[in-house]
Amino acid sequence: MASLNVGNLGEYLREQRRNAQLSLRQLADAAGVSNPYLSQIERGLRKPSAEVLQQVAKALRISAETLYVRAGILDEREREELETRAVILADPSINERQKSVLLQIYDSFRRENGFESGPRTDDEPGTDAGAEAAAGPAEPS
Repeated sequence: MASLNVGNLGEYLREQRRNAQLSLRQLADAAGVSNPYLSQIERGLRKPSAEVLQQVAKALRISAETLYVRAGILDEREREELETRAVILADPSINERQKSVLLQIYDSFRRENGFESGPRTDDEPGTDAGAEAAAGPAEPS
């Protein structure tokens, strides 16, 4: 079989598996894929689906988005945006309203810098005074 052009996905997976101190069989079992199939992925002979990559990422406790980028499924900038959004949404120190306002500001900055932003509905305010007011009073300097 000829090696597929899947970047350095296989090498990266092997490195992550070894760092996690897992055998090929252990990772295959944890990810719910066959041992030979995982071996072929690591050797660059198979290109896994996004679903398989997600299962492997979960078993390795790493970002699925990182694997998507390495497999050519996701662009690096898209991964960075998804990870930024995930961090904001997962932050327990801010409430849901604050998360929403922060994501609106983030989208506004991305648009201002020429990048497409994430999903936006027509009724979301921009980052004008309305968004600043929604964020609450500023801390005194």
